[in-house]
Order: sequence, then structure tokens, then C-alpha cells
Amino acid sequence: MAAVGAGGSTAAPGPGAVSAGVLEPGTTSAELLLTQGREREAAQAPVQGLPQPFPDTSARIPAHRRLKYISLAVLVVQNASLILSIRYARTLPGDRFFATTAVVMAEVLKGLTCLLLLFAQKRGNVKHLVLFLHEAVLVQYVDTLKLAVPSLIYTLQNNLQYVAISNLPAATFQVTYQLKILTTALFSVLMLNRSLSRLQWASLLLLFTGVAIVQAQQAGGGGPRLLDQNPGVGLAAVVASCLSSGFAGVYFEKILKGSSGSVWLRNLQLGLFGTALGLVGLWWAEGTAVARRGFFFGYTPAVWGVVLNQAFGGLLVAVVVKYADNILKGFATSLSIVLSTVASVRLFGFHVDPLFALGAGLVIGAVYLYSLPRGAAKAIASPSASVSTSGPCIHQQPPGQPPPPQLSSHRGDLITEPLLPKSVLVK
Repeated sequence: MAAVGAGGSTAAPGPGAVSAGVLEPGTTSAELLLTQGREREAAQAPVQGLPQPFPDTSARIPAHRRLKYISLAVLVVQNASLILSIRYARTLPGDRFFATTAVVMAEVLKGLTCLLLLFAQKRGNVKHLVLFLHEAVLVQYVDTLKLAVPSLIYTLQNNLQYVAISNLPAATFQVTYQLKILTTALFSVLMLNRSLSRLQWASLLLLFTGVAIVQAQQAGGGGPRLLDQNPGVGLAAVVASCLSSGFAGVYFEKILKGSSGSVWLRNLQLGLFGTALGLVGLWWAEGTAVARRGFFFGYTPAVWGVVLNQAFGGLLVAVVVKYADNILKGFATSLSIVLSTVASVRLFGFHVDPLFALGAGLVIGAVYLYSLPRGAAKAIASPSASVSTSGPCIHQQPPGQPPPPQLSSHRGDLITEPLLPKSVLVK
């Protein structure tokens, strides 16, 4: 479930308001809500005396670096393992499980996990939990209903992922799925009036070119192909999944401005809608077959691994993503493509030819360029402007930190230049 520049400007959000900061393509709903929760906590935190001009953070630097590396490893493994595990489970000989049941089970497990976390937040008090859920879900029903649309889109997206991965090699899917960066950027421009730098537009063009080359290689018959595999269906499914991912992420950010719900509450609400909508999709698509063979028909340890990865992977990423800046997320996406390709060669006999290598390289480069902070992107686009022999000293922002507020060229108020757009993953 990428950073897009801001085209307009808004006043700084007050306590309880959701900031319209950064939206990353493929950013999950859990990641977005966790970021918004941290912003609200910071806005509500009381000032404890005067700030220290030179805080001593030397003792925390090694631990912070370790957390960044751990976050990178978690993001890479989660991005790659979900794709590989679905591909493996869908290509095993024998009875094939129903993908719609796996989507429903993932939503159920995710909802139950969030419910347990809320129960822990209430210190095990069942009465307080029931009153809290009654107020948040039923009394504030308008906020709850707002999540019906993104939940419907996420459920559709998860089902489309199974269709796409069943018909495309894991490495091809991983590369093609990066089109979600393009769709998220376009929907952000259209729905949130954000602007992109010239380097970002160039990276999107590079991304599209790389994906087109990979698909041309796939259409040319590169690598072994299963008898029941249809690349055309797989391409249509992954494009539709990217469109739904981009729209859902932007819409989710747009409707949650001013919302005060926690990340676990919002994911519980998404899980409730996702379970109900998933059951409707199951009945419509495979209801007769599921009724005849059973809900858990074809389930193996590998299938349960896929379900658990889908249910808990996104929540795990939401926990560690606060330690990863946008450049680190770009590296994670690039490394997951490499890892998926290497694993596909070993597990599925995937053949990497020069055409695929060229397309994947363009996509990896585009992801990295798009993930650069706005200041670094300007420095790359205009190397001559990055070195000055005279004039005032320009403050250099530390790596991974958002750039400072800048004055809008067409309005008199302040705007915050966001970084780039995780999506992912996961929903």
C-alpha cells in the first residue's frame, strides 16, 4: 500500500489534525497513519523549558544507525518475500487454493491483531475497550464510512496481485509493479494539486521506459513459461493493481485530513470493511467452488506463510518505517528487485537476459532518483548551482531529513516541500 511535491499550501495542522506531508507511492495505510500519529503527538507535546542549542546526541547515533540498517533489512525482506511466497504457493503442483479466501484470512488476522493491540493500550480493560470502539466506530460513523472506499480498493488490489503473480514471473512482477510510483504521483498532482520537479518527471519517464522494456522481454518469450500462465492477463492485472494502489493511497490521505484516529484503530476499521468486502468478492467470484470444496481447500504451510506475510508484513513495516528515510526506502525497493530476481533464477528457473537487465536497471535508477529529497534533486539537476564561491552560507539539511519550509512563488504563505512518495506493499 512515494514523495510528491506540494503544489499548493496549507496552514500548519493543529493538534489532532492530520498533516498533508508526504505520500510515498506504495506507502501502506498503516505507514501513513503512523506518520500522522507521530505528527499529532509532536504538535500536542508541551514545551519543557528552553530548547538546548547543542544537544548531545553522540550516544544515540550508533543505535540509530543500527535501527536504520534493521529497517532496511525488514523493508527489503518484506517487499521481496511476499511476491516470492505468493508465486511459489501459486505454482506448486497439486490443488490450488482460492486466492479470495487468502485475502479474507489476511484481513481477519490483521483486524484481530489491531484489536489485541488496542486491548493492550487499554491495559486489558474490556469495558474501556468496548466504550472506546463504540465511540470511534459507531458514534463517529462518518469517519468509519470514509474508510469504505479505500478498503474496497485495497481488497480489489490484493486480489489483483494474486492474479498478476500467478501469470507473471516474480521478478517481472516486481519490476512492473513499480508503476505504482507513477500512478501515485499522477493522482497526487490531480487530486492534491501537488507539483513535481523536473528530475521527478524525468525519473517517471525513465521508470515507464524500464517497465516497457521488461514487458517487451516478457512478450518475446523470455524464460520458461507455465502452461496455464497468461502474460497478457498478468500485465492487465498488475496495471490495474498499480492504478488502484495509487488512487487508494492518495484518496486515503485526502479523506483523513483532520482525523484523529490511531494507526491501530484505522487498520481495525479497514480490516472490518476488508473482511466484509472480501467475503462479497469470494461469493461473487468463487462462491460455488468454495462451498463445494471448503474455505481452506488447498491450504498448505506455504499458503499460510503467504497469509501471515500479508496480514502482519504491512503492520511490521509500519512499526519500523519511522526509522527509514525516503532514500533508505528507495534503496529497499531497489534491493528487493535484485533479491526477487536472484531468487527467481534459483527457485523458478527465471532467465535474466540483457533486455530484462536493462529494463530492471532503468527502473532501479528511476526509483532512486525519485526518492531523493528535493534539495538533492535540485543539486543533481543543476550541478553548477550546488557550488558557490561567494554569497551567504546555505544551510545544508542532514541526509534523510525533510527540507525546511520555503516561500511559495505564487502565494504569500509557507509551504513544506515534501520528499518523494511504499508503498507497498503491502496494502
